[in-house]
Amino acid sequence: MNDVVIDAQRISKLYRLGPGRRHNTLRDLLAEKVSSRVRSRKALSPDEVAPDNSTKRPAGGEQLWALRDVSFQVRHGEVVGLIGSNGAGKSTLLKILSRIVEPTSGHARIRGKLGSLLEVGTGFDPELTGRENVYLNGAILGMKRHEIRRRFDEIVEFSEVERFIDVPVKRYSSGMHMRLAFAVAAHLEPDILAVDEVLAVGDASFQRKCLGKMGNVAQTGRTVLFVSHNMLAMEDLCDRVIWLKNGRIVEDGPASTVVSRYLQESLPPRTERVWDEGQAQPATGEVRLRRACVRPVDGSSGDPITVRTPFVVEVEYRSLRPNLHLSPALALYNEQGTIVFVSEPPFDPEGRGRQDPAGLYRHSCRVPGDLLNDGTYQLGLYVDKDGRTILKQDEALTFNVRDAVETRHGRHGKWVGAVRPRLEWSTELVEVARL
Repeated sequence: MNDVVIDAQRISKLYRLGPGRRHNTLRDLLAEKVSSRVRSRKALSPDEVAPDNSTKRPAGGEQLWALRDVSFQVRHGEVVGLIGSNGAGKSTLLKILSRIVEPTSGHARIRGKLGSLLEVGTGFDPELTGRENVYLNGAILGMKRHEIRRRFDEIVEFSEVERFIDVPVKRYSSGMHMRLAFAVAAHLEPDILAVDEVLAVGDASFQRKCLGKMGNVAQTGRTVLFVSHNMLAMEDLCDRVIWLKNGRIVEDGPASTVVSRYLQESLPPRTERVWDEGQAQPATGEVRLRRACVRPVDGSSGDPITVRTPFVVEVEYRSLRPNLHLSPALALYNEQGTIVFVSEPPFDPEGRGRQDPAGLYRHSCRVPGDLLNDGTYQLGLYVDKDGRTILKQDEALTFNVRDAVETRHGRHGKWVGAVRPRLEWSTELVEVARL
């Protein structure tokens, strides 16, 4: 049995940039439609397509390829994520699959009903009430009235807009709009659910609720396409991730592998920074940051760090005034932006109220091996005075922690978890079984 529900073959989408033309008569408009269709077909001739996704300047103005020769298949029950920087083509691709936008070339075959939530209010009539829009969207998805009625109370309860369900949606806030739109898309049982980054409109609790609902939808065997910049949600929800860059597919594979490579490219390593006197240094009237570095304990910046390697974070700053007591702090973030830990020198009761001379100070923080998971990390550096942060340098350093072959024990794939400590274990036989 063929279980492919989405079959995208060589999809390309061309946009023309610049101001549109004004048409004084219907005849002018129809003539322009015909000529633009001819120009589009010519622009898509395989011999004329630029292989590097570069823009061209034909007679009609500058062109931009939002998608170029994108091909992939999605099988029934898969949860597939689409990632990439802004402008990579993710939303355009979902709009083409949802039949909102027509591709310039290529085609996509969809088997089953596709429910999409691409922009706040997509598919809603602002003059109709929330109740009427629920029924309208259900009808668009091909559902019978009694099927919609059966799920109606559940939709309204999930959306948390019970008080306003009979109010025209043009009076809804963007958050209310999104809540009801997501509830409709998720509860009217489409075979395929396509969700763009609109979840960012809601508050944190509702975002968690939506992510949980998408997980439940996936567990029922339905297919989910998910676009988000939340890499933690991507790895948690998706079996597979497609990485788009400049309208082309860079990589298509297991979620953890593709997300990790995408983040490594997005966050190139920067293991040492020196702010010279002539440069714009992070500074206040009391302190000036001079240098920051991360390196193995027995090495230099740029040397590899594995999950087994103890490493040192060094921070140098210049105290600009005498009789100050300054203290550094650092925060370590993983690829998903989660704080792994925050550290500062141990509290010294005898140092309370201490006044230090002005000068150049160097602080070192040693991080043990067998603590961090493999991946890409960012360090934020801070200087405190009397318990108050007076200087911040977010994303000061970026470094990679590699896996170590000796820790794998024949396993493959990325280990889960923000940290990967090597803990002490003991085993004892409590009782011998009587056979």
